[in-house]
Amino acid sequence: MTQRQKNVFVLGYDKRHAQDIVKIPDADAFCFHPLLRTDEIIHRKNFPIEDKLEKARNVLRRFDGTVDAIICHWDFPATPMAAILCAEFGLLAPSLEAVLKCSHKYWSRLEQQQAAPEATPGFCVVDPFDENAVGKITLDYPFWIKPIKGYGSTLGFRINNTQDLNHALEVIKQKIRRLGDPFNTILGKADLPSELGKVDGNYLIAENLVHGREFAPEGYVQHGKFHVHGVIDMVRDKNHKSFLRYEYPSQAPHRIQDRAIELAEKVFRQIGFDNGCFNMEFFWDEASDDLWIVEINPRISQSHSYQFEMVDGMSNHEIAVHVALGDSPRFEHRTGPRNHAAKFLLRHYTQQDAVVTQAPDDDQLSRLAEAQPDTRVVLMAKKGMRLSDIPDQDPYSYVLAEVNVAGSTQHDMLERYREAITWLPFEFSPLPDEEKS
Repeated sequence: MTQRQKNVFVLGYDKRHAQDIVKIPDADAFCFHPLLRTDEIIHRKNFPIEDKLEKARNVLRRFDGTVDAIICHWDFPATPMAAILCAEFGLLAPSLEAVLKCSHKYWSRLEQQQAAPEATPGFCVVDPFDENAVGKITLDYPFWIKPIKGYGSTLGFRINNTQDLNHALEVIKQKIRRLGDPFNTILGKADLPSELGKVDGNYLIAENLVHGREFAPEGYVQHGKFHVHGVIDMVRDKNHKSFLRYEYPSQAPHRIQDRAIELAEKVFRQIGFDNGCFNMEFFWDEASDDLWIVEINPRISQSHSYQFEMVDGMSNHEIAVHVALGDSPRFEHRTGPRNHAAKFLLRHYTQQDAVVTQAPDDDQLSRLAEAQPDTRVVLMAKKGMRLSDIPDQDPYSYVLAEVNVAGSTQHDMLERYREAITWLPFEFSPLPDEEKS
Protein backbone atom coordinates (compact mmCIF):
# COMPACT_ATOMS: atom_id res chain seq x y z
CA MET A 1 0.00 0.00 0.00
CA THR A 2 1.40 3.37 -1.03
CA GLN A 3 1.81 5.80 1.86
CA ARG A 4 0.31 9.23 1.37
CA GLN A 5 2.61 12.21 1.00
CA LYS A 6 2.98 14.29 4.14
CA ASN A 7 1.97 17.94 3.76
CA VAL A 8 4.75 20.25 4.92
CA PHE A 9 4.09 23.99 4.94
CA VAL A 10 7.04 26.34 4.47
CA LEU A 11 6.75 29.68 6.27
CA GLY A 12 8.74 32.01 4.03
CA TYR A 13 8.67 30.18 0.69
CA ASP A 14 10.44 31.20 -2.52
CA LYS A 15 11.69 29.45 -5.64
CA ARG A 16 15.39 29.83 -4.80
CA HIS A 17 15.17 28.16 -1.41
CA ALA A 18 12.60 25.65 -2.65
CA GLN A 19 15.48 24.12 -4.63
CA ASP A 20 17.29 23.45 -1.34
CA ILE A 21 14.20 22.07 0.38
CA VAL A 22 13.75 19.27 -2.16
CA LYS A 23 17.43 18.23 -1.95
CA ILE A 24 16.76 15.70 0.77
CA PRO A 25 16.85 11.91 0.27
CA ASP A 26 13.12 11.27 0.59
CA ALA A 27 11.70 14.45 -0.94
CA ASP A 28 9.12 12.40 -2.85
CA ALA A 29 7.48 11.47 0.46
CA PHE A 30 6.44 15.07 1.03
CA CYS A 31 4.37 17.73 -0.62
CA PHE A 32 5.74 21.18 0.17
CA HIS A 33 3.31 24.10 0.28
CA PRO A 34 3.93 27.85 0.62
CA LEU A 35 2.69 29.29 3.91
CA LEU A 36 3.27 32.96 3.10
CA ARG A 37 5.98 33.70 0.60
CA THR A 38 9.35 35.09 1.57
CA ASP A 39 8.64 38.57 0.20
CA GLU A 40 5.50 38.76 2.36
CA ILE A 41 7.33 38.44 5.68
CA ILE A 42 11.11 38.87 5.24
CA HIS A 43 13.19 42.06 4.70
CA ARG A 44 10.11 44.27 4.76
CA LYS A 45 9.81 47.92 5.72
CA ASN A 46 7.06 47.01 8.18
CA PHE A 47 5.83 43.80 9.78
CA PRO A 48 2.06 43.64 10.46
CA ILE A 49 2.32 40.52 12.62
CA GLU A 50 -1.38 40.04 13.35
CA ASP A 51 -2.36 40.38 9.69
CA LYS A 52 0.29 37.89 8.58
CA LEU A 53 -0.63 35.41 11.29
CA GLU A 54 -4.28 35.55 10.28
CA LYS A 55 -3.40 35.10 6.62
CA ALA A 56 -1.32 32.04 7.50
CA ARG A 57 -4.13 30.64 9.65
CA ASN A 58 -6.54 31.00 6.75
CA VAL A 59 -4.18 29.12 4.42
CA LEU A 60 -4.02 26.23 6.90
CA ARG A 61 -7.76 26.22 7.69
CA ARG A 62 -8.74 26.17 4.03
CA PHE A 63 -6.29 23.47 3.04
CA ASP A 64 -8.08 20.39 1.75
CA GLY A 65 -5.94 17.78 3.46
CA THR A 66 -3.94 17.13 6.59
CA VAL A 67 -1.50 19.74 7.86
CA ASP A 68 1.43 17.60 9.02
CA ALA A 69 4.20 20.12 9.73
CA ILE A 70 5.36 23.72 9.46
CA ILE A 71 9.02 24.52 8.83
CA CYS A 72 10.96 27.75 8.39
CA HIS A 73 14.58 28.73 7.83
CA TRP A 74 14.27 32.51 8.22
CA ASP A 75 14.78 34.64 11.31
CA PHE A 76 12.28 37.24 12.45
CA PRO A 77 9.35 37.20 12.17
CA ALA A 78 9.13 33.71 10.66
CA THR A 79 10.56 31.71 13.57
CA PRO A 80 8.28 33.01 16.36
CA MET A 81 5.31 33.01 13.97
CA ALA A 82 5.97 29.33 13.27
CA ALA A 83 5.98 28.58 17.01
CA ILE A 84 2.65 30.38 17.45
CA LEU A 85 1.02 28.61 14.49
CA CYS A 86 2.32 25.17 15.49
CA ALA A 87 0.89 25.59 18.99
CA GLU A 88 -2.49 26.63 17.58
CA PHE A 89 -2.66 23.73 15.10
CA GLY A 90 -1.26 21.04 17.41
CA LEU A 91 2.00 20.54 15.52
CA LEU A 92 5.42 19.65 16.90
CA ALA A 93 7.63 22.68 17.58
CA PRO A 94 9.43 24.43 20.42
CA SER A 95 7.22 26.62 22.59
CA LEU A 96 7.09 30.34 21.84
CA GLU A 97 8.81 30.97 25.17
CA ALA A 98 11.68 28.62 24.26
CA VAL A 99 12.09 30.37 20.91
CA LEU A 100 12.16 33.77 22.61
CA LYS A 101 14.71 32.57 25.18
CA CYS A 102 16.99 32.10 22.17
CA SER A 103 16.16 35.18 20.11
CA HIS A 104 15.42 37.86 22.74
CA LYS A 105 19.07 38.74 23.30
CA TYR A 106 18.71 39.87 26.91
CA TRP A 107 16.47 36.96 27.96
CA SER A 108 18.87 34.63 26.18
CA ARG A 109 21.86 36.02 28.11
CA LEU A 110 20.01 35.49 31.39
CA GLU A 111 19.44 31.83 30.48
CA GLN A 112 23.03 31.39 29.28
CA GLN A 113 24.28 32.88 32.53
CA GLN A 114 22.36 30.22 34.46
CA ALA A 115 23.59 27.29 32.37
CA ALA A 116 27.10 28.36 31.30
CA PRO A 117 28.29 31.43 33.22
CA GLU A 118 31.90 30.78 32.21
CA ALA A 119 30.95 31.21 28.53
CA THR A 120 28.62 34.21 28.88
CA PRO A 121 30.17 37.65 28.24
CA GLY A 122 29.37 40.53 30.57
CA PHE A 123 26.27 42.44 29.47
CA CYS A 124 23.74 45.09 30.43
CA VAL A 125 20.54 46.48 28.94
CA VAL A 126 20.23 49.97 27.49
CA ASP A 127 17.15 52.07 26.80
CA PRO A 128 18.22 54.15 23.76
CA PHE A 129 15.43 56.66 24.44
CA ASP A 130 16.63 57.34 27.99
CA GLU A 131 18.36 60.74 28.12
CA ASN A 132 20.81 59.27 30.64
CA ALA A 133 21.48 56.06 28.68
CA VAL A 134 25.22 56.72 28.32
CA GLY A 135 25.74 57.07 32.06
CA LYS A 136 23.82 53.89 32.90
CA ILE A 137 26.00 51.50 30.90
CA THR A 138 28.01 49.37 33.32
CA LEU A 139 30.62 48.04 30.85
CA ASP A 140 34.03 49.52 30.06
CA TYR A 141 35.00 50.48 26.51
CA PRO A 142 35.27 48.84 24.06
CA PHE A 143 31.99 46.92 23.87
CA TRP A 144 29.40 45.89 21.32
CA ILE A 145 25.86 47.28 21.29
CA LYS A 146 22.86 45.96 19.35
CA PRO A 147 19.07 45.73 19.56
CA ILE A 148 17.39 43.12 21.75
CA LYS A 149 16.01 41.73 18.48
CA GLY A 150 17.89 41.96 15.21
CA TYR A 151 19.51 39.88 12.51
CA GLY A 152 22.32 40.16 10.00
CA SER A 153 24.24 42.51 12.35
CA THR A 154 21.69 45.24 11.57
CA LEU A 155 22.14 48.20 13.96
CA GLY A 156 25.05 46.44 15.67
CA PHE A 157 27.94 48.78 16.53
CA ARG A 158 31.38 48.39 18.05
CA ILE A 159 31.71 51.13 20.66
CA ASN A 160 35.23 52.37 21.42
CA ASN A 161 34.36 55.64 23.19
CA THR A 162 31.54 58.00 24.14
CA GLN A 163 31.55 59.62 20.70
CA ASP A 164 30.92 56.21 19.08
CA LEU A 165 28.16 55.53 21.58
CA ASN A 166 26.35 58.82 21.00
CA HIS A 167 26.52 58.30 17.23
CA ALA A 168 25.21 54.73 17.50
CA LEU A 169 22.34 55.75 19.77
CA GLU A 170 21.24 58.47 17.35
CA VAL A 171 21.20 56.04 14.42
CA ILE A 172 19.48 53.31 16.42
CA LYS A 173 16.72 55.57 17.75
CA GLN A 174 15.72 56.41 14.18
CA LYS A 175 15.51 52.79 13.03
CA ILE A 176 14.94 50.41 15.95
CA ARG A 177 11.14 50.49 15.94
CA ARG A 178 10.99 48.80 12.52
CA LEU A 179 11.76 45.46 14.22
CA GLY A 180 11.20 46.47 17.84
CA ASP A 181 7.48 47.22 17.57
CA PRO A 182 6.50 43.99 15.78
CA PHE A 183 8.74 42.04 18.16
CA ASN A 184 6.71 43.54 21.00
CA THR A 185 3.58 42.15 19.34
CA ILE A 186 5.17 38.71 19.55
CA LEU A 187 6.24 39.27 23.17
CA GLY A 188 2.64 40.10 24.01
CA LYS A 189 1.69 36.51 23.17
CA ALA A 190 4.27 34.91 25.50
CA ASP A 191 4.46 34.20 29.21
CA LEU A 192 7.35 36.50 30.17
CA PRO A 193 9.34 36.29 33.42
CA SER A 194 9.47 39.19 35.85
CA GLU A 195 13.25 39.38 35.36
CA LEU A 196 12.72 40.99 31.96
CA GLY A 197 10.93 43.95 33.51
CA LYS A 198 10.33 46.62 30.87
CA VAL A 199 13.01 45.28 28.51
CA ASP A 200 11.17 44.98 25.22
CA GLY A 201 12.04 45.00 21.53
CA ASN A 202 13.06 48.67 21.54
CA TYR A 203 15.83 48.15 24.08
CA LEU A 204 19.49 47.41 23.38
CA ILE A 205 21.99 45.05 24.89
CA ALA A 206 25.59 46.08 25.48
CA GLU A 207 28.08 43.20 25.68
CA ASN A 208 31.74 42.87 26.52
CA LEU A 209 33.86 42.63 23.39
CA VAL A 210 34.94 39.03 22.81
CA HIS A 211 36.96 37.80 19.88
CA GLY A 212 38.64 34.80 18.34
CA ARG A 213 37.69 32.17 15.80
CA GLU A 214 33.94 32.15 15.27
CA PHE A 215 31.97 29.01 14.47
CA ALA A 216 28.46 27.64 14.86
CA PRO A 217 27.27 24.11 15.65
CA GLU A 218 23.97 23.46 13.87
CA GLY A 219 21.66 20.78 15.21
CA TYR A 220 18.33 19.93 16.78
CA VAL A 221 16.62 18.72 19.93
CA GLN A 222 14.01 16.02 19.38
CA HIS A 223 11.96 14.28 22.07
CA GLY A 224 14.47 15.56 24.61
CA LYS A 225 17.56 14.26 22.79
CA PHE A 226 20.24 16.71 21.64
CA HIS A 227 21.97 16.28 18.25
CA VAL A 228 24.48 18.24 16.12
CA HIS A 229 24.78 17.49 12.40
CA GLY A 230 27.51 19.97 11.45
CA VAL A 231 29.74 22.86 12.51
CA ILE A 232 30.13 25.95 10.31
CA ASP A 233 33.00 28.47 10.44
CA MET A 234 31.86 32.10 10.40
CA VAL A 235 34.85 33.92 8.95
CA ARG A 236 34.95 37.68 9.38
CA ASP A 237 36.57 40.02 6.89
CA LYS A 238 39.62 42.17 7.57
CA ASN A 239 37.54 44.84 9.35
CA HIS A 240 36.71 42.19 12.04
CA LYS A 241 33.09 43.38 11.98
CA SER A 242 31.51 42.02 8.79
CA PHE A 243 31.20 38.37 7.77
CA LEU A 244 33.21 37.26 4.74
CA ARG A 245 32.00 33.66 4.46
CA TYR A 246 30.20 30.76 6.16
CA GLU A 247 32.43 27.72 5.58
CA TYR A 248 31.83 24.00 6.05
CA PRO A 249 33.26 21.86 7.49
CA SER A 250 34.70 23.88 10.35
CA GLN A 251 38.48 24.07 10.63
CA ALA A 252 38.34 24.56 14.42
CA PRO A 253 40.05 21.79 16.43
CA HIS A 254 37.68 18.93 17.21
CA ARG A 255 38.24 19.29 20.95
CA ILE A 256 37.00 22.89 20.71
CA GLN A 257 34.00 21.87 18.64
CA ASP A 258 33.19 19.20 21.24
CA ARG A 259 33.42 21.73 24.09
CA ALA A 260 31.07 24.09 22.26
CA ILE A 261 28.60 21.29 21.62
CA GLU A 262 28.62 20.36 25.32
CA LEU A 263 27.97 23.99 26.27
CA ALA A 264 25.17 24.23 23.72
CA GLU A 265 23.44 21.18 25.17
CA LYS A 266 23.58 22.68 28.68
CA VAL A 267 22.01 25.91 27.45
CA PHE A 268 19.24 24.23 25.48
CA ARG A 269 18.31 22.07 28.45
CA GLN A 270 18.17 25.21 30.61
CA ILE A 271 15.92 26.88 28.03
CA GLY A 272 13.59 23.88 27.75
CA PHE A 273 13.96 23.80 23.97
CA ASP A 274 12.54 20.67 22.31
CA ASN A 275 11.40 19.46 18.88
CA GLY A 276 13.19 22.19 17.00
CA CYS A 277 16.38 23.10 15.15
CA PHE A 278 19.12 25.55 16.08
CA ASN A 279 22.46 27.04 15.22
CA MET A 280 24.49 28.53 18.06
CA GLU A 281 27.45 30.85 17.50
CA PHE A 282 30.67 30.81 19.55
CA PHE A 283 33.99 32.61 19.70
CA TRP A 284 37.07 30.58 20.58
CA ASP A 285 39.88 32.75 21.96
CA GLU A 286 42.93 30.76 20.91
CA ALA A 287 45.26 32.63 23.30
CA SER A 288 43.22 31.96 26.46
CA ASP A 289 41.39 28.85 25.19
CA ASP A 290 38.13 30.44 26.37
CA LEU A 291 34.84 29.79 24.59
CA TRP A 292 32.24 32.56 24.46
CA ILE A 293 28.61 32.29 23.40
CA VAL A 294 27.75 34.86 20.72
CA GLU A 295 24.07 34.15 20.07
CA ILE A 296 21.47 31.44 19.50
CA ASN A 297 19.23 31.06 16.44
CA PRO A 298 16.25 28.70 16.98
CA ARG A 299 16.19 27.32 13.41
CA ILE A 300 18.37 25.83 10.71
CA SER A 301 20.11 28.49 8.64
CA GLN A 302 19.30 28.88 4.96
CA SER A 303 22.84 30.31 4.69
CA HIS A 304 24.17 26.79 5.42
CA SER A 305 22.03 24.76 3.01
CA TYR A 306 24.36 24.92 -0.01
CA GLN A 307 27.35 23.87 2.08
CA PHE A 308 25.60 20.77 3.40
CA GLU A 309 24.41 19.87 -0.11
CA MET A 310 27.91 20.13 -1.57
CA VAL A 311 29.75 18.31 1.24
CA ASP A 312 27.17 15.93 2.69
CA GLY A 313 25.01 15.39 -0.37
CA MET A 314 21.79 16.74 1.16
CA SER A 315 20.31 19.97 2.42
CA ASN A 316 19.92 20.70 6.13
CA HIS A 317 16.18 20.76 5.40
CA GLU A 318 16.42 16.98 5.89
CA ILE A 319 16.74 17.84 9.57
CA ALA A 320 14.04 20.52 9.66
CA VAL A 321 11.42 18.40 7.88
CA HIS A 322 11.85 15.26 9.95
CA VAL A 323 12.11 17.07 13.29
CA ALA A 324 8.88 18.92 12.48
CA LEU A 325 7.19 15.60 11.68
CA GLY A 326 8.55 13.90 14.80
CA ASP A 327 10.49 11.14 13.05
CA SER A 328 14.21 10.48 12.68
CA PRO A 329 16.29 12.49 10.18
CA ARG A 330 18.50 10.40 7.91
CA PHE A 331 21.38 12.81 7.56
CA GLU A 332 24.53 11.29 6.08
CA HIS A 333 27.97 12.89 6.13
CA ARG A 334 30.54 13.39 3.36
CA THR A 335 28.48 11.92 0.52
CA GLY A 336 28.44 15.12 -1.53
CA PRO A 337 30.52 15.99 -4.62
CA ARG A 338 32.91 18.39 -2.80
CA ASN A 339 34.93 18.42 0.41
CA HIS A 340 34.65 22.12 1.24
CA ALA A 341 31.96 24.72 0.58
CA ALA A 342 31.12 28.24 1.66
CA LYS A 343 28.68 31.04 1.20
CA PHE A 344 30.77 34.16 0.52
CA LEU A 345 29.43 37.68 0.98
CA LEU A 346 30.91 40.01 -1.64
CA ARG A 347 30.91 43.38 0.11
CA HIS A 348 31.50 47.05 -0.66
CA TYR A 349 33.08 48.64 2.39
CA THR A 350 31.63 52.07 2.93
CA GLN A 351 29.18 53.86 5.20
CA GLN A 352 28.23 56.22 2.36
CA ASP A 353 25.26 55.68 0.11
CA ALA A 354 25.88 55.52 -3.65
CA VAL A 355 24.27 54.54 -6.94
CA VAL A 356 25.21 51.21 -8.54
CA THR A 357 26.36 52.18 -12.04
CA GLN A 358 27.61 48.73 -13.07
CA ALA A 359 26.59 45.23 -11.97
CA PRO A 360 27.08 41.77 -13.49
CA ASP A 361 24.89 41.22 -16.56
CA ASP A 362 23.26 38.01 -17.78
CA ASP A 363 26.14 37.25 -20.14
CA GLN A 364 28.73 37.46 -17.34
CA LEU A 365 26.60 35.30 -15.04
CA SER A 366 26.14 32.73 -17.82
CA ARG A 367 29.87 32.55 -18.48
CA LEU A 368 30.54 32.09 -14.77
CA ALA A 369 27.96 29.28 -14.68
CA GLU A 370 29.72 27.58 -17.61
CA ALA A 371 33.13 27.90 -15.95
CA GLN A 372 31.89 26.86 -12.48
CA PRO A 373 28.66 24.83 -12.69
CA ASP A 374 28.55 24.28 -8.90
CA THR A 375 28.80 27.99 -8.09
CA ARG A 376 25.59 29.86 -7.28
CA VAL A 377 25.31 33.64 -7.29
CA VAL A 378 22.53 35.77 -5.84
CA LEU A 379 22.82 39.46 -6.72
CA MET A 380 21.76 41.84 -3.98
CA ALA A 381 22.83 45.03 -5.80
CA LYS A 382 21.62 45.73 -9.32
CA LYS A 383 22.39 48.47 -11.80
CA GLY A 384 20.55 51.71 -11.09
CA MET A 385 19.67 51.02 -7.46
CA ARG A 386 21.00 52.82 -4.40
CA LEU A 387 23.12 50.87 -1.93
CA SER A 388 20.74 51.94 0.83
CA ASP A 389 17.96 50.03 -0.96
CA ILE A 390 19.68 46.73 -0.07
CA PRO A 391 17.79 45.61 3.06
CA ASP A 392 19.17 44.75 6.49
CA GLN A 393 22.86 45.58 6.14
CA ASP A 394 25.44 45.97 8.90
CA PRO A 395 26.61 49.55 9.62
CA TYR A 396 30.01 49.11 7.96
CA SER A 397 29.39 47.66 4.49
CA TYR A 398 26.90 46.58 1.85
CA VAL A 399 26.52 42.99 0.57
CA LEU A 400 26.58 43.19 -3.23
CA ALA A 401 26.20 39.46 -3.91
CA GLU A 402 26.04 36.10 -2.20
CA VAL A 403 28.51 33.75 -3.90
CA ASN A 404 28.21 30.06 -3.02
CA VAL A 405 31.38 28.16 -3.95
CA ALA A 406 32.63 24.61 -3.34
CA GLY A 407 35.97 22.89 -3.93
CA SER A 408 37.93 19.69 -3.42
CA THR A 409 40.10 21.40 -0.78
CA GLN A 410 39.85 24.65 1.13
CA HIS A 411 42.55 26.11 -1.14
CA ASP A 412 40.62 25.02 -4.24
CA MET A 413 37.44 26.59 -2.86
CA LEU A 414 39.17 29.90 -2.16
CA GLU A 415 40.77 29.94 -5.62
CA ARG A 416 37.41 29.27 -7.24
CA TYR A 417 35.91 32.18 -5.31
CA ARG A 418 38.69 34.52 -6.43
CA GLU A 419 38.06 33.42 -10.01
CA ALA A 420 34.28 33.78 -9.63
CA ILE A 421 34.35 37.40 -8.51
CA THR A 422 36.28 38.39 -11.65
CA TRP A 423 32.96 37.75 -13.43
CA LEU A 424 31.11 39.98 -10.95
CA PRO A 425 32.10 43.61 -11.62
CA PHE A 426 30.47 46.44 -9.68
CA GLU A 427 30.96 50.18 -9.97
CA PHE A 428 29.40 53.08 -8.07
CA SER A 429 28.89 56.82 -8.27
CA PRO A 430 28.10 59.28 -5.47
CA LEU A 431 24.51 60.34 -4.98
CA PRO A 432 23.47 63.57 -6.68
CA ASP A 433 23.52 66.44 -4.18
CA GLU A 434 19.73 66.76 -4.21
CA GLU A 435 19.34 63.09 -3.15
CA LYS A 436 21.76 63.19 -0.23
CA SER A 437 20.00 63.05 3.11
